[in-house]
Amino acid sequence: MSHRTLARLCVLPAATAAIALSLVAPASAHVGATVSDASAGAYTIATFSVPHGCEASPTTKIEIQIPESVLSVTPTRNPYYDLEATIEQLDEPLTDGHGNEVTERTSSIVYTADTPLPDGQRDTFELSFQVPDAAGETLAFPTIQTCEKGSTDWTQVAAEGQDADELESPAPSFEILPASGEGGHGDEAEESAEQTSEESTDAGSGSAPATEDAAAAPAEDDSSAALGWVGLGAGLLGLLAGGIALARTRSTP
Repeated sequence: MSHRTLARLCVLPAATAAIALSLVAPASAHVGATVSDASAGAYTIATFSVPHGCEASPTTKIEIQIPESVLSVTPTRNPYYDLEATIEQLDEPLTDGHGNEVTERTSSIVYTADTPLPDGQRDTFELSFQVPDAAGETLAFPTIQTCEKGSTDWTQVAAEGQDADELESPAPSFEILPASGEGGHGDEAEESAEQTSEESTDAGSGSAPATEDAAAAPAEDDSSAALGWVGLGAGLLGLLAGGIALARTRSTP
């Protein structure tokens, strides 16, 4: 079999696979969200991605609905959109993570495009907020995508026991993870305080290790100074020897 014939036989399966992928890709290109930290109680940044329009129609507006367990969000500005936050009054005051009384919450964030987002281009929108202290629960942000022609409601939330992949227009969401309890500023401060306390105790008690370290320090300094003088002397001798050799070379006829 010639190389040309073999190449022709390989083209057909490759083309078929490419067509199959092009048909499958749009079905999985949902409006989704990724977060910088999904841990309960953490401050995170959620990035909402809009990968395409509505049936090839350019996108003109994105409305992100905020779940009730999130009291406040800070949206990131986008130079191509006008931004508007909807605030609603709470039925009963709540206490936030800082102990402050809260009487209202952000219910939605709306980005309206100055110029429509073409179907073949994507854009992202960011919201900063504190993750609710509810490890194991799924936090969903129903999102409505409005286009020049039609709209798509990414608002479906999987019921208990239902596979989210079965949803046609799932809402952007993520699962809240257990609080890590590591790497926080409070832990670092506590660790530093404990270390300082231990060092102060050792130095004040006159223990042997502290005394030995104090006594060893001058000895180490003396040794370093002696080695430095030895090195300097060796360098000077080398320069002297080099000078003598150079003088002999020049005096030789």
